[in-house]
Amino acid sequence: MNIANKDLNLLLVFHVLYQERNASLAAARMALSQPALSHKLNKLRHELGDALFVRAPRGLTPTPRAHELAPLVQGLVAELEAFYDQCEGRDFLQRAERIHLYTTDYIEQTLLPALLPRLREQAPNLLLITHNTRGLLPREELEKGTCDLAIAGFYANLPDTFRQQRLLSEDFVVLAARDHPRLAGGLDLPAYLACEHLLTTLTGDLNGLVDRALQAQGQTRRVAAGLSSFIAPSRLVRGSELLLTCLRSVAEEAVARDASLVLHPVPAGLELPQVEVMQIWHERTDADRLRRWLRQQIQQVASELRR
Repeated sequence: MNIANKDLNLLLVFHVLYQERNASLAAARMALSQPALSHKLNKLRHELGDALFVRAPRGLTPTPRAHELAPLVQGLVAELEAFYDQCEGRDFLQRAERIHLYTTDYIEQTLLPALLPRLREQAPNLLLITHNTRGLLPREELEKGTCDLAIAGFYANLPDTFRQQRLLSEDFVVLAARDHPRLAGGLDLPAYLACEHLLTTLTGDLNGLVDRALQAQGQTRRVAAGLSSFIAPSRLVRGSELLLTCLRSVAEEAVARDASLVLHPVPAGLELPQVEVMQIWHERTDADRLRRWLRQQIQQVASELRR
């Protein structure tokens, strides 16, 4: 077979259609008109001898032959993109783009102080815009391309088209006022349960991880307020008898800022798992060099925080 007689651009058409499963979205992504995309798809069908994509109630459905070819085509497209990226050198860092990050104020406080100077120095035309993830995986935004990256410690059940990387692993501690009258002798489970508590709830659900762990032991705590922030509750603990069970880095930041606060280990008998903070992205951006570079910078910043 003579490769000179083949239109290699059709591989990209297949790749994008397989990812999007929607002709309109695929055409927009490749800056093609609908008729132009249809022409290329018909040519691709003729070359491969298969319909490849058939109409469905919500877009296009790949045929068995398309599913069979997809991993091969994805590998070829990734290698070609890597080749041209290498030819471009570091010019990709000069691209003027907006990158949308869905995350929490905790992640903003933890990562951005070290991340933003890197971005300003090495990719000065990149504009990073953060959005509150509101306790949910921004699945639709990732699929549509309005979200480039999501970072949090509570995402689960990811679709096959999503990629993930672990950034941080954090344990819980308890933040309290240094002169808390109930904690003069230390923090044990009875003292913990005797106090009132603040918690962070991004969805309005007050039955959080701590509460489920207590319920497993037949215990409950008294919640005074649920707030939609990881950072704000630490300011409300000052001068009060409230307790805040939070991630260690949140408590350490609060104690460094305010000498009237102190952190305690979680009381014995309250077993809480560590939180695994992950960065999540769609496979559509997996090979994009600028976004891959950004993910690498985030991973490097997170690794330095773990030292």
